[in-house]
Amino acid sequence: MHIHLQNTPGDALFAFSRQMWEDAAARAPDIGTGHHVTIGETEADLHEALRTAEALVCDAGIIRIHIAEAATKPDAPRLRLLFATNAGLDRLAPFDWLPDGMILMNNRGTHDAKSGEFAIMSVLMLVNRIPEMVTNQRAGRWQKIWGSVLSGRRLTIVGLGTLGGATARNAAGFGMRVTGVRVNPRPHPHCSRVVGTADLDAVLPDTDVLVLACPLTDATRGLMDRRRLSLLPQGAGLVNIARGEVVDQDAVCDLLEIGHLGGAVLDVFTPEPIPDGHRLWTTPNLVISPHTSADDPATYNPHSLDIFLENLRAWRDGRPMPNRFDVARGY
Repeated sequence: MHIHLQNTPGDALFAFSRQMWEDAAARAPDIGTGHHVTIGETEADLHEALRTAEALVCDAGIIRIHIAEAATKPDAPRLRLLFATNAGLDRLAPFDWLPDGMILMNNRGTHDAKSGEFAIMSVLMLVNRIPEMVTNQRAGRWQKIWGSVLSGRRLTIVGLGTLGGATARNAAGFGMRVTGVRVNPRPHPHCSRVVGTADLDAVLPDTDVLVLACPLTDATRGLMDRRRLSLLPQGAGLVNIARGEVVDQDAVCDLLEIGHLGGAVLDVFTPEPIPDGHRLWTTPNLVISPHTSADDPATYNPHSLDIFLENLRAWRDGRPMPNRFDVARGY
């Protein structure tokens, strides 16, 4: 099989290398060896490789520019497998560009360790009131602020996939009371209770910290509007590692400014990057992470290649592919 790995121009930190592929193939020799593997850096490399490639591994941005939105589609007569090195593929919607018979995959599973640690770090920051301390530091104001421990505190997580599940595991280890919210309210091993999305309003008032970890779909866009954010108790904290469009960003800023929200740690925004002069830069008790919560340059591509080969093995064996993207659900 001809497998082509396409690097994103100007993103050397997350670039594929020949050694990276060979290491991944060695970890899965039953499926990783015997392929013709090419690595591209330029648009010309991509178009040349797609003439014979059966599988393409690349960032969703490359798929969007060169395949999904391309005015002139590249000549790719043998391409069957499209593996995006991203978990959320909302920027590729609508998916009417995807040809019949072509399988689109994401790299769900790559982010769990990093995002789970980032989320629990954020929860620790909020319970210890670090965003408020940072605001006081910027103002040159000495004011003693007392934090708390996590044990017994109430954490609500919207979305229990890779990101939310890892967060729940870490929070349970600290003794938190974890409530999960997802479409199918089946039990989760690290949650004391799980409710359906329809019951979100009922659990928000019983929340000390809310973590948003859901994919962006038509159902989750604007999910946390001003009304729902106001259902959180006075002084509650907010963490968003989902997508900026999941939450009413101005409402978050307003509720931080009046003190209804005690603090927030946001990793995703609308738009990105945050423009100069935007109110987010000066909103009190807010810590900004520039969409880096889930990615570790040291492990990201190796894990992505392991997941790709796992799916390639399933495809070869005629089994369901664990990372096949469901365009109807949006994840």
